[in-house]
Amino acid sequence: MMENISVVRRQRLKLKSRRMVRRVLPFVAALFMATPMAAPVTRSKAAATNPKTHLPKVAVSKATLFDQKVRDLYRDLQVEQQGLTFEVFEKAMTGYLNLEEAGKVSDKQLLTVVDFSLPSTQKRLWVLDLGSKQVKFHTLVAHGRNSGENMATTFSNENESNKSSLGFYVTEGEYVGKHGRSLKLAGVDEGYNTNALMRSVVMHGADYVSEEFIRQNGRLGRSLGCPALPMDQKDAIIEAVGGQTAMFINGPDSRYSSKYLNQDVAMSTLLDNSQMI
Repeated sequence: MMENISVVRRQRLKLKSRRMVRRVLPFVAALFMATPMAAPVTRSKAAATNPKTHLPKVAVSKATLFDQKVRDLYRDLQVEQQGLTFEVFEKAMTGYLNLEEAGKVSDKQLLTVVDFSLPSTQKRLWVLDLGSKQVKFHTLVAHGRNSGENMATTFSNENESNKSSLGFYVTEGEYVGKHGRSLKLAGVDEGYNTNALMRSVVMHGADYVSEEFIRQNGRLGRSLGCPALPMDQKDAIIEAVGGQTAMFINGPDSRYSSKYLNQDVAMSTLLDNSQMI
């Protein structure tokens, strides 16, 4: 009889132990799952102490740097507000830098830009001081009489065409001619303006380049192909830009091309020139 009671008690104790295990097991499992693993903690600390470890290295291309420098210069000159587009400015700068690399321009760091895609009633000539990043002159300029009325639409390199010629020029010396004080221009773009000296395409002043003429006629007067200037500014402009400085005449002609629009040469020259950066 005592043996049977002992067996029953042992069975009850086993049953009670099993129930206890079933109650405690979920808490133990939950506690285990909530405890962070050692390896991830170690990686997290490493990342926090050296945040640059996994950052990719980004190489800035030469072309990107060149574009940024030209845009910075365009912004500093504040010529966008005056009507000079970035597209025309970039062309002019590319040519200037090519001419500089070729040793064709002086160290004056002056660039004259004429944009004949604008009407004659608008100030479309800029003399830019690239060293000081200032606009020295911004004024009216006439185109050739056979290039168009208010808008210049056709251009030529031919003698007696009485048309303007597009492209890059290098200024030469002064002389006194039928228009008074004048400045010789040497065209350097073969097929577009290399006859400029022979045609006597020069910078000079003219009475028909004025606001008064515009009010009376609805446009400027026109030259025989010269970029004619206002009489009250021509002396100062000629004196400033004379002596191997660059000039670029832009116009609405998609066929125009130039060996001086070499981007690789321009990039190397600008990025090596600390005075303009």
